[in-house]
Amino acid sequence: MAKEIERKFLVVSDDYKVLADSSELISQAYLSVRPESTVRVRTAGDRAWLTVKGINHGAERDEWEYQVPVADAEAMIECCALTVPLQKTRWRVGRWEIDEYHGALAPLTVAEIELDSVDEEVDLPTFIGREVTGDPYYYNSSLAASLGKVDPID
Repeated sequence: MAKEIERKFLVVSDDYKVLADSSELISQAYLSVRPESTVRVRTAGDRAWLTVKGINHGAERDEWEYQVPVADAEAMIECCALTVPLQKTRWRVGRWEIDEYHGALAPLTVAEIELDSVDEEVDLPTFIGREVTGDPYYYNSSLAASLGKVDPID
């Protein structure tokens, strides 16, 4: 079992774009949005993943992630997702991942950094604003759920 330790911050400027090492469009939907265990399916280009996350304990939680065929991920989104897919561009700046949300969630932009330990010191770039680590409003599962539920299939 892997542990994910990350801190999350609002982004206050688009300075990260000129500093970015890379960017990619991501689409993701949730098969479970229970706080005790979220299950996400995500596609990015020609890759896809199924991710299970346990409940948050501050900046730390259990996480299992498995690469799956893109066709399988797309079928899971179509047939099994509880949420409509959310779209975002993920920008990478060193260890930072900056998610620029599209559609109804725009102009929300959130930065995350994965840490080796909960007490690791972090230098904050100029584009970083208020910390939102642990605020359920900014969980991707909550953001996806805010877009609405998928209509059940008869």
